Amino acid sequence: MSEHLVAGRDVGEVYRVTGRRDLHTFLLDAVGSSGGRVLYASDPNRAPVYLGIQASSDERIGVLVYPFRITRNTIRNRPADEVRGQLRYGSETSWERPHPIARDIAGVDVSLIVGIDLEDEVFVGLDAQLWDPLPMGISFYAKAAEIELAQTQSWHVWEKVNRSGTRRQAPRSPSSLETVVAFQPHRFIDYLRLERRSSSLRLDPALRFSAAEAIVHEAPGAPERRHVLEQQFALTSEQILDIIGGRNRLSVAVRGGVAEHHLESRLREDPGVAEVRRLDVDAMHDFDVTTVAGEVLRVECKNASPKLNAAGEFRVEVQKTRSSRSDPASRFYPVDAFDVVAACVFSATGQWDFWFGRTAGMPRHGSFPDRLAPIQVVDGTWTPSLDPGATDSGGEHQDVPKTDVVFPESAAAFADPILDDASAEATQDPVTRSGSPT
Repeated sequence: MSEHLVAGRDVGEVYRVTGRRDLHTFLLDAVGSSGGRVLYASDPNRAPVYLGIQASSDERIGVLVYPFRITRNTIRNRPADEVRGQLRYGSETSWERPHPIARDIAGVDVSLIVGIDLEDEVFVGLDAQLWDPLPMGISFYAKAAEIELAQTQSWHVWEKVNRSGTRRQAPRSPSSLETVVAFQPHRFIDYLRLERRSSSLRLDPALRFSAAEAIVHEAPGAPERRHVLEQQFALTSEQILDIIGGRNRLSVAVRGGVAEHHLESRLREDPGVAEVRRLDVDAMHDFDVTTVAGEVLRVECKNASPKLNAAGEFRVEVQKTRSSRSDPASRFYPVDAFDVVAACVFSATGQWDFWFGRTAGMPRHGSFPDRLAPIQVVDGTWTPSLDPGATDSGGEHQDVPKTDVVFPESAAAFADPILDDASAEATQDPVTRSGSPT
């Protein structure tokens, strides 16, 4: 269509669609079931659909929705346990050109890309930042099990691998992951708030995942509240993030805290772990973990270097940020300080993955045999879980493709490992780690 107006607003390309009135009705019903009232709805024969919504809290929300139908048709060469949505607007001849999604320059209206599964009454929300421009003509998939979880839990979040294809030369995100949210209609306004937050703060897939999981613990339809730090600092969340991003030491500390957050989630999901307790105490390890077998392990979280060694192996710095001038060995951890090092490899891979090494078998410091060597190589003795029986003799964890997420300050910390007493005492700058400086 040549017109660009929806609800009197210029939103870029507007598509004429047919046979989608049922999707339009489902959207309007979802607004009502999530506690809102439709103040305005654009024509069902046009996409995107513009909705003016009044929430139960009297909050007014404008939303541009790109809805696509999800089906359970059998597709050749695809798994049978999948549902499928097709991104199709306009003629096939137009699919080769870019199709940017509508964006409100004022940031008042939010744009959504959703699949609608009418049979199961579930929405599947795609990350609008990653799917812009819309790759018309392609399909997106979700496992039937994910839809079932959304039906039973009302809100389900998972990470999905995205890869390059014939239409694009690279994955949609540097980490090759995207966050997908499936939800029931009564969580529709919750999803609007998630997408508004994600787009305004430009959240990457990992942070979008955390934001989406946090909504699980909120009451459906609860009004958006300012975070306690926004109130204390008298700043918006975006201003706080800009401050962190512009200050080297702050961003290093925050990355450490984020690594611990992901590690705690990973441990709690591990079927071999019975109990996890976060300590958050200076001069102590990060977690006490009890396995199903009854073993109690003290776990320390560390960030791996963004640069692999010559053999293509991850490296992790296992030492404190400072040493006492009267005790040159104080910078190095005693062998019995903790039982396990959990190395977060995000800096090297862009993925929040962890490898676990037992300190009992780690190399010792050359000058202090009761201390751990400051640089440990994540070799074949490290495992992807705390299961003592897990092994990685094939070294598969070293074959993860490296992405462009190098943090200069981390790289500098690993450029000249501190291996002797004099340099250990002289170096006083913090380095990348996830625990508190001690």
